[in-house]
Amino acid sequence: MSFTFRCFDPDADAQLLHSWVTRPYAAFWGMQCASVQDVVQEYSKIQSSGHHHALLGLDAGVPAFLMEEYLPAFSALAGQYAVQPGDIGMHLLVAPPAGPPRPGYTAAVMETVLDRLFAKDKVERVVVEPDARNHKIHVLNARLGFQPAGEIALPDKQALLSFCTREAFHAARAALHSSPIHLSANCQGASL
Repeated sequence: MSFTFRCFDPDADAQLLHSWVTRPYAAFWGMQCASVQDVVQEYSKIQSSGHHHALLGLDAGVPAFLMEEYLPAFSALAGQYAVQPGDIGMHLLVAPPAGPPRPGYTAAVMETVLDRLFAKDKVERVVVEPDARNHKIHVLNARLGFQPAGEIALPDKQALLSFCTREAFHAARAALHSSPIHLSANCQGASL
């Protein structure tokens, strides 16, 4: 699989993202009742924040997932745990399948996202805070090296705070016998 990234454009991409986030499978994304304009507003705010950034992931040029990277010290996680230098937060939403199921696809997407984050010299640890009830993502996170640190109360959910170090990711990848996925990015993300 060959994944690439580009900046998410709130105006041009809102209709597409709206069609993803309002489907039942994306219930944990928290935008089930959002309008297209709500998506434009939310992602305009994200893109202009300077500490939170959204990227659209492409599979052979076709939009396939959305990733967000953010600095935990400027997020709802501030005060929830001891933020360390080199921490970066991540959110991931894979597009609804367009054809038959592709076993391992979401894991390949997640691996690509982690590759991108750990390609930054200053990133030492990726932080995630999925809804505590989202058991499917907890399994995937563990498979790729995330270690749960416990549940925390965030303004919009009860979350399972988890961390993945560079070393844990590389060990998990080796255990999965993964092959490197080639990617390119032409978009600046959150600065560390």
